[in-house]
Amino acid sequence: MRALSGGAAAILAAAAVTAAVAGPAGAARAGQAGQGSCYPVGTTWICVYSSSSGGSPGSSGSAKYTCTFIKAPASILQREGVGPPPPGYQWDIMTCPGPNPGPAGGQLIQVSLSTGRPAISPVDLLKIAIGELSVPVLPAATAPPRNRPGLVGLPEWFWVPGQRWRKVSITVAAGPVWATAVAAPTRITFVPGGGLGSVSCPGPGTAFNPRIPVSAQATACSYTYQQPSAGQPGHAYQAGLAVTWTISWTGSGGAGGVITNGYTTATAFALRVAQAEAVVTTP
Repeated sequence: MRALSGGAAAILAAAAVTAAVAGPAGAARAGQAGQGSCYPVGTTWICVYSSSSGGSPGSSGSAKYTCTFIKAPASILQREGVGPPPPGYQWDIMTCPGPNPGPAGGQLIQVSLSTGRPAISPVDLLKIAIGELSVPVLPAATAPPRNRPGLVGLPEWFWVPGQRWRKVSITVAAGPVWATAVAAPTRITFVPGGGLGSVSCPGPGTAFNPRIPVSAQATACSYTYQQPSAGQPGHAYQAGLAVTWTISWTGSGGAGGVITNGYTTATAFALRVAQAEAVVTTP
């Protein structure tokens, strides 16, 4: 899975400001509603799942994994520079598969010696969720289609297919403590290329229907070229379509908030634009 690129530390710092730290986690029942698959680890239940909007856990664009606990060796604690835990607790390493596992190959947490349950906060789990959240690059559609040239003075429609315009999310839970990271697409931006200014519109745009007359259709997402692409590299405008996402999160104990409104993914493509020629006839 692809982790969020760039600024991950800043994202997590912003999340920490809005966090409500939970106390030591209790045990959850296997199969608890809303927590997906649960696994017993000692006296602790670790429950993890992820989903995309309208889908089910394990559907396209999601992932499953589980987390485990082991006692942290003294050598690792010395290397990480952590002090002694509070009375009645020990340092454990919580390991979860993914590109952002934390120090020493896992996340250092405190575990109760009497119950074996972790003292973990939603932000601890959010660090894992952000590392696993995979924000897709959405496909771009245009009309005229990219295998046919557009015309100077006529609008070029752009949009994202509606079935691809959906939220993606991932949830990580340790007993009753949980955190969910969500990426929701909000707007699209067309970059025409050739040094020309871009245009944006909210939502995925409107798909062009070739079976309906142009005069019967309208869109807020279009761009009109004023010059042909003949003088551009490869005789085409090097255009692109960017999707802006809002990354937010929620967690147990009322934690959560917006992490960023400006995460973007983009796809590039070439557009040929021809000069429309008028045909004049004389009697």
